[in-house]
This record gives sequence, C-alpha cells and structure tokens, in this order.
Amino acid sequence: MGAVKELAGGVDLGKSAAVIEVSGLRMAYGQHEVLRGVEFSVAAGEVIALLGPNGAGKTTTIEILEGFRVPSGGIARVLDTVPARGDERWRARLGVVLQSWRDHGRWKVHQLLDHLGRYYEPYANPARRPFDTAELIEAVGLAQHAGRRINRLSGGQRRRLDVAIGIVGRPEVLFLDEPTAGFDPQARRDFHDLVHRLSDLDDTTILLTTHDLDEAEKLADRILILAGGRIVADGSADRLSRESSRDAQVRWSRDGEHFVHATQDATGFVRGLFEQHGDEIGDLEVRRATLEDTYMAIVKREEA
Repeated sequence: MGAVKELAGGVDLGKSAAVIEVSGLRMAYGQHEVLRGVEFSVAAGEVIALLGPNGAGKTTTIEILEGFRVPSGGIARVLDTVPARGDERWRARLGVVLQSWRDHGRWKVHQLLDHLGRYYEPYANPARRPFDTAELIEAVGLAQHAGRRINRLSGGQRRRLDVAIGIVGRPEVLFLDEPTAGFDPQARRDFHDLVHRLSDLDDTTILLTTHDLDEAEKLADRILILAGGRIVADGSADRLSRESSRDAQVRWSRDGEHFVHATQDATGFVRGLFEQHGDEIGDLEVRRATLEDTYMAIVKREEA
C-alpha cells in the first residue's frame, strides 16, 4: 500500500475510487471478538444498508468508521482518511445520526440548526455549502415547528430534528443508525424521499443500519449482512434473494384442489400450466423469496 503519510486532514492512504474502504477489520472487547475480518467498500453516492442480528457488530462497525472507536486490527478509511485520526476539516465532511440525542431542549428548532450550521462554514466546500436553515427545516418536515422549543417536540418530530442535525453541513458521507425509529408511516415515507434526494442530487454516500427490512429494500442500492463477525452477504435485495433461493413457488388451484410447485423457471412452468389446463387454473400466484426470507435464511445458516 506504500508509506502512510501524516497530513493536516488525517492520514493519507493514497487516493481511491471508494469513499469507504474496510479490509480485515477486527474488534475485540477483552476475550470477546465482535468483528473478525470485516471487508467491504462503498462508492460515492451509494446507499448501503448494514443488516445483522443484535450483537453482530453493526454499531461497532459504524463507530469505527465515524472515528469514535479504534479497531483491534485491520484497515478502515473514510474519504481517504483513517477515521480515528481525522481532524475537524475531515469531520465536517461527515454527517452522523445516532439512535438517540437529548441535548439542548430549551433551544428552538431554527436556533439550534442555524447555530450548528455556522460550525461548518470555515470548512465548507464551495460546491457543498451547508444547508440554509429554512430549506433544511422544510426538507425534514418541521416547517410548522421551526419556532418550537425542542423539549416540546413529539418523538417523531424529535427524530426528524436528529436527521436535520446530521445533514446540516451537507455531508459527503452520512451515517444513519436506526434513523426512522419512532417514525409514523408518513414521516417514514418523507424520510425515504429525503434520503433519495440526498443520494441522487447531492451525491451523498449513505451507510445506514436498520432492523426494518422493508426500509432497507426501499432505500439501499446494496445490502450488507453482518453475522458471525464477518460480512456474509453483499448485493442488492434482488440479487441476494436469487442467490439464496433460486426456486420460485408457483401456487394455483384446479377443480377445488390447491397445488404448490417449486421451479427455477416460473414463467415456463406457468405457460405450460395454461397450455395444459387453460381456464381450469385459478388463484394463480408466483412467490419468490423476499428480503426477509433471504435474511433469515442467511443468518440461520451462519448461526448453524
């Protein structure tokens, strides 16, 4: 890899097309090894969902990438910088939304966001200026509550503010840890629209953890499944489903009887059914493995 050079912006490991690079990452707490050689990379503008059972090491991985923890071994770098050595200029290029945040309850929404936005001004890239406060409040759906004290917000409104705090500096890389916990369905839909906008228009790279598999499928370009201390699956929801179970289930009824058949060629099988039985076929359904089916199968396989 070459010599590691200390620079003002952190540690330069040589330019790479990847915005996030993780190789052989290990983390142990005493005798308990949580991460055992985690490897993955993320390109600019990708939205990645990191899934895994409780205790799999998702939060540990995120905290290493944010610079809050130093790994026991391996390499992690974000924006060509070792996270634990990143300086303020590097940190200004990141956004972080934690699972909970309870400070500054007496501030009003617009006051806090305006105040935080000023911290990013000295480090701002002219092409990525911090969000205008009014624009940001509108984007997260808090326009009607801009003048309200934070300690008077509902749980869902508070969570929207958490997201606003994480993106106020218009980050190049955004880390989201269970971002929609406590959201109602409309707030969740609004948040999904915001994530797509950040990724599509601002080319923001997003790494999120979630237990909501439907959310992961809607938001992520790629899904990483962490189990047993390693990445055990990496791909789109469709690709993971195809690789996990190549067979589709065809269900139908005929003459009052119900039938189920597993096949790799559902289209050909259904065509044959109608050629043979025509209008006698009823209640036809073709079911492929869902992301939940795939996730459970992969995790159970690793646990076994």
